[in-house]
Amino acid sequence: MSNIGLIIEERAADIGNFMVGRLLPFIQKRAVGPFVFIDHMGPAALKDYENLDVPPHPHIGLSTLTYLFEGAIFHRDSIGSAVEIQPGAVNWMTAGKGVVHSERTPEYLRNSEKKLHGLQIWVALPKDLEQSEPTFTHIEASDIPTWEQDGVQFKLIAGKAFDKISPVPIHSPLYFLEIKSSKAAKVNIGEYLFGESGLYILSGEIRSEGNTYQPKHILIAKDSKLCEFEIGENTTVYIFGGDAFPEQRFIHWNFVSSDRATIEQAKHDWKDQKFPKVPGETDFVPLPASSLK
Repeated sequence: MSNIGLIIEERAADIGNFMVGRLLPFIQKRAVGPFVFIDHMGPAALKDYENLDVPPHPHIGLSTLTYLFEGAIFHRDSIGSAVEIQPGAVNWMTAGKGVVHSERTPEYLRNSEKKLHGLQIWVALPKDLEQSEPTFTHIEASDIPTWEQDGVQFKLIAGKAFDKISPVPIHSPLYFLEIKSSKAAKVNIGEYLFGESGLYILSGEIRSEGNTYQPKHILIAKDSKLCEFEIGENTTVYIFGGDAFPEQRFIHWNFVSSDRATIEQAKHDWKDQKFPKVPGETDFVPLPASSLK
């Protein structure tokens, strides 16, 4: 019997002035462990007059993880962070009770042709941390654990696995792994995984139990302990997952919470502009008109 319980195909979504491929949430699978949202940005080739501009917008009840393959994004938030993220580095922002941030093309790239490609991920917080103070951490690419095993390259972007620990300050048991191979190889890593697990194919292909799977798909495992597959030549995949929370997580717009009333209050607070401001920013993303009851 196949260990693949569900296949999720990337779907187009508009985030303002930029199209992305949405992977989570999915109608049949709202979360994988604590991972509740994954967008695949690009690959996009932007002209000298095209830029990423996501004005200040709010979050509650989650941590955001931004990981780029190409390009650069300048992050500003209401905590006072102002950081450019480059490929291979990690921006990890924990919203807690509420944070506001913007994401834009850096100033020095705004009048030139540029590329943008990466993943944006939301990780839900444990219930007892949903009202915590917001924090922000930037981890350089050189600080992320990397190693080779049986000719395959591994990178532990966040969490704990393979007796290694990423410096990203996670809040619940999870893992987010990059696996790359220039030639076909067998990968058997089930003994290192736990909880719920998903595999995203960025490029190349993988083969499992006689089936071949192509890019822009997430494969959800029935049992993470049985994670075994053949990775194709010039293939990059991401494996993510961890322990699911006992309580359901609700998502509305940019808000995540185990309590619907908390989300309703956040919607009203953003409409009334009661969230903290991002220094140096004056515009903002308005609350969608359909959001208020």
